[in-house]
Amino acid sequence: MPTYETLPRFTTDLDRLTPAQRRRFHHVVRNAFVPDLRTGRFRPGLRVKRVRQAPGVYELSWSMGAGPAGRATWEYGPEHCPGEQHIVWRRVGGHDILNQP
Repeated sequence: MPTYETLPRFTTDLDRLTPAQRRRFHHVVRNAFVPDLRTGRFRPGLRVKRVRQAPGVYELSWSMGAGPAGRATWEYGPEHCPGEQHIVWRRVGGHDILNQP
């Protein structure tokens, strides 16, 4: 299982999401992001790509239903367990998080 940590800004962002948005984020991470991370290939529906203005930072996005897409930014961190990816979650929310990823 990949390990992870969260930056304080991520925690603040997560607290601002509605309960439904938080559930959707956790569902996407558990059922799509983590399995794809293990294989090294992300499914097109997650739309994983590098953030241009922030070297080493990636974004993923997912459907939030009828509203705008949810987004999260993250980067790879040093391994905490041999052979397992370590993720540093940076931001989560809407498109506006890309202004300060």
